[in-house]
Amino acid sequence: MRWEVVAGVAVLAVIVGGVLFMALSGERQDSMAVQPRGGELVSLPPPARAGEVSFEVALDSRQSVRMFSPDPLTLTELSQLLWAAQGLTRPGGFRTTPSAGALYPLEIRVVAGNVEGLMPGVYQYHPSGHHLALIGKGDLREDLSGAGLGQSAIRDAPATLVISAVPSRTTGKYGGRGVRYVHMEAGHASQNIYLQAASRGLGTVAIGAFHDDQVHEILLMDAGEEPLYLMPVGHPPLVLLV
Repeated sequence: MRWEVVAGVAVLAVIVGGVLFMALSGERQDSMAVQPRGGELVSLPPPARAGEVSFEVALDSRQSVRMFSPDPLTLTELSQLLWAAQGLTRPGGFRTTPSAGALYPLEIRVVAGNVEGLMPGVYQYHPSGHHLALIGKGDLREDLSGAGLGQSAIRDAPATLVISAVPSRTTGKYGGRGVRYVHMEAGHASQNIYLQAASRGLGTVAIGAFHDDQVHEILLMDAGEEPLYLMPVGHPPLVLLV
């Protein structure tokens, strides 16, 4: 009987230790992925954890929108989209999108031109504090549109969310196969943005056609960081809503 008790305690210790390791590991990786950067910090409204639109309706209404009304994006709407892309969901640094090994190679930037309560500029999203850091001033939508082969959606949308990645965070553990994992994660984040936009009556489109070096320069990306998606977001014109 005594050996059964000892064995049970040992098994319990292993389980608890594993849970603690995963939590601490996730927290450690989050601190690796989100380094303080930029000047002025902008606190974002807390993200809503429940909405009025069902998941099935959001899936059914998801579509690519390339035309936008002149209406500004609100800071609350932008906050919700950023949280959907890479926001935190529970202690340990875990996010809204799955990540191989909880290594979180993705970064999210915002090129803002017409967002209420936000001066035009380039911002970097920090999931751990759910805030933005200003890293470049001025309305750069026209410049980003030029880097995106002149696509008007980038110029006309009130803001563009840019998904980039630092592949070395993942390849350091998984080698060359880690590149595939990084691209998978970018797809997860993009679809989250699509569905969150659909659930809030917003529109977006995933753009992959652009000059990497120009986007890298405009968005002040670090060495070893690669742009993967440009996702202009805004309110669809009335013609698309009827």
